[in-house]
Amino acid sequence: MPNPFTDALITEFRANDGRLSGPFAGGRMLLLTTTGRRSGRPHTAIIAYYPDRDRVLVVGSAGGSDKHPDWYLNLLANPEVTVETGLFTYQADAVPLEGTERDEVFTRLVEANAGWGEYQAGTTRAIPVIALTQKQIGPPRGGGSFADLLIRIHTAFRRELALIREEVATSGTAGVGAQLRVNCLTLCQGLHHHHTGESDGIFPALLQQHPELSDEITALIAEHDQLAVHLEELEKLLQTPQPNLLPEVDRIVAVLTAHLDHEEAALLAFL
Repeated sequence: MPNPFTDALITEFRANDGRLSGPFAGGRMLLLTTTGRRSGRPHTAIIAYYPDRDRVLVVGSAGGSDKHPDWYLNLLANPEVTVETGLFTYQADAVPLEGTERDEVFTRLVEANAGWGEYQAGTTRAIPVIALTQKQIGPPRGGGSFADLLIRIHTAFRRELALIREEVATSGTAGVGAQLRVNCLTLCQGLHHHHTGESDGIFPALLQQHPELSDEITALIAEHDQLAVHLEELEKLLQTPQPNLLPEVDRIVAVLTAHLDHEEAALLAFL
């Protein structure tokens, strides 16, 4: 049945590259489209997700209900799903985690958000955790120029940096949780792939058309090398408990943000 509240969230999500307002502002959300197990029609749900390196994790909590959500029952019948992140849309395989892996991952997610544990305590069913593994990615949503795409990609990185910074700020001085470390590793991996694509693809193409950018692009490539070092520092910082972690995270986030700003100032007019 149509749900006006959910439909409004989906519309807002698609109109704003995955950004939402109100109680969902700043959260990690995606759109998951499954095939109705009885109707055969597409069914889209908006769900919180967790990064997990080369896959993402979603939880079939249904708000702690004793019944599994419809989207979960749909993917059991047909595990081929469509994922929308706000920037990209891709096909994915949906695999429910089982046994020890499910329990270990669920414990990690409860550490990140105690609400999952409260939901589990209120129902006799085992709340499922599903891994969504990308099969094939399509072009960015919305089209636009290379300049538009760069801004949208950078905006997504800035949002994730802000989320990680906030998670560190609220974790206290006893160390950060396992899921926050995974979030950081996934961000670092994404930034590395982005910078590699720029250095190997976009920058050489720009130089062919605009040789006057030689000094600027040389400086940006040098920044990429330095950022790789900073990303390694960030990973190490999150590995072990230590006091006063936030100032170091703030320093690294500031360096990364300054690089994104520099790229935009140097390249947008030419893209």
